[in-house]
Amino acid sequence: MRRFGHGLVLGKFYPPHAGHHHLVRTAQDQCERLTVLVCAASVESVPLADRVAWMREAHPGAEVVGAVDDIPVDLYDPAVWEAHMAVFRGAVPGRVDAVFTSEEYGGELARRFGAEEVLVDRERTLFPVSGTAVRADPVAAWEFLGPAVRAALTRRIVVLGAESTGTTTLSRALAGHYRSRGGVWAKTGWVAEYGRRYSEEKLAAARAADPAASWPDVSFTSEEFPVIARRQDADEERAARLGSPVLFCDTDSFATGIWHERYMDGRNAEVERIAAGRLRDLYLLTDHADVPFEDDGLRDGPQLRPWMTGRFREELERTGRRFLVVAGDREARLARAVAAVDELLCEGWHFADPLPENVRAQAS
Repeated sequence: MRRFGHGLVLGKFYPPHAGHHHLVRTAQDQCERLTVLVCAASVESVPLADRVAWMREAHPGAEVVGAVDDIPVDLYDPAVWEAHMAVFRGAVPGRVDAVFTSEEYGGELARRFGAEEVLVDRERTLFPVSGTAVRADPVAAWEFLGPAVRAALTRRIVVLGAESTGTTTLSRALAGHYRSRGGVWAKTGWVAEYGRRYSEEKLAAARAADPAASWPDVSFTSEEFPVIARRQDADEERAARLGSPVLFCDTDSFATGIWHERYMDGRNAEVERIAAGRLRDLYLLTDHADVPFEDDGLRDGPQLRPWMTGRFREELERTGRRFLVVAGDREARLARAVAAVDELLCEGWHFADPLPENVRAQAS
């Protein structure tokens, strides 16, 4: 197999998929050094920085650079080609020995770089997928997407509510419901409430010091809540990278802010900052009215449940988050929640159209 000094892979990667990764890996195997140039148009809805980050994660051995290219594609207009090449050369100024591509324009691109064209799986037989197909139906193309892209596209559903209102029961039931659909949904994830685990560990530590200790003997400091919020987000992100197009979370960092109010009588600016890092797609607020309070050793203050339900609702409304209040028995709650999630999934992902491309067959 011939080896090249400096290879180039160029594309929109909107978003990157298994075919792109195969192309890059093939090029890496044949080059001493490889540059991956990510070109994004301003009209596209996935930021250039995200695409560059995704490609760097997937291909740490390559040099991944990005460029904004707002020039429509016309394979048969020399002036348009020159405009594109100015963008490409600005991002990749050095000598290029080989251009690796699966596209029609590969030969002309290589010629203009003064490089050799290496065509890789032009017919897409190894990975029958394209960026267009992914944008049209991410669910159908899910198996061709890498962990970072899956995490970005996963619809995240958070179940939150006051103590002993069935958040764990409902979130687990939702995950089980979607797993039962099979296919791509079989890997639907569920994220546990890290704050509960943290509380269990605090109570265990208290009992190690005093076997008679109980939950009222456990105290929190404000500084502990950002720790809980970050870990909750990290667990969620990990699950989103591995699962199906929908993920169910038993609370999130936004809810941690309300729990801080409940225990510390005020807001925590660092928790607020953490919670603002990612907006979830749908919140399901479990009403307290239909669920008897059960003291499981880590709960207290049943009289505070109406206040907490109200605070969750107020903050959801104030911050403009999409949410639904679920009430009734378990079956009614699950049915209403499934209907809301199905509605969300049916709305699709709504990628903005890329710039137009003139790839007509050249007249004879």
